[in-house]
Amino acid sequence: MIRRMLDVAVSLAVLPVLVPLFGLVCTAIIIESPGNPFYGGWRVGKNGRLFRMWKFRTMVLHADKLGTSITTRRDPRITRVGWFLRKTKFDELPQFFNLLLGDLTLIGPRPESPDLAEQYTPEQKQVFTVKPGITGPVQLRYTDIEAEAIPDGQNAEKFYIECVLDQKVRMDIEYLTTRTWLSDCSMVLQTILLMARATIVAVLR
Repeated sequence: MIRRMLDVAVSLAVLPVLVPLFGLVCTAIIIESPGNPFYGGWRVGKNGRLFRMWKFRTMVLHADKLGTSITTRRDPRITRVGWFLRKTKFDELPQFFNLLLGDLTLIGPRPESPDLAEQYTPEQKQVFTVKPGITGPVQLRYTDIEAEAIPDGQNAEKFYIECVLDQKVRMDIEYLTTRTWLSDCSMVLQTILLMARATIVAVLR
């Protein structure tokens, strides 16, 4: 109950501040790639409940029909604005709407897509006993686009499942067994600093 109250308080405090930024981002997305500037992808929530997780659209319209859900290195579907949003994590800011609605919590396991969740073992599925988070240990560690780790010529989805997925789930499981309010506060601070550094680097390039 306390965690939910904090999630609501944070979302109500942050969303009004983000409104001007949302306007600028939406305009930039539409100018480069006309269409809905938001993207709602299905994710698996607490106890397996499906929900739409909102992000700013970083790919061309209907990109899901042009390839897999795993982005590859130099993926042509990602727009120039999209690369900037992904690098800075700005694409994830609309998730504060999910925080307000109760789909997400502020700190928690990484939200997973239904098709990849089907690959989870019974042990790995314990991450679905809690709400996924806007940020968390996995979100902090895997700060760059995952496609950078996928070798050219590899089947992106196969490589991800065999070489990346288990590492992420193990990290989330470890987090669930050791989480404290102090560690969660530390992750919030780390997330803010990470976004600040990434924004400075992206702007200066």
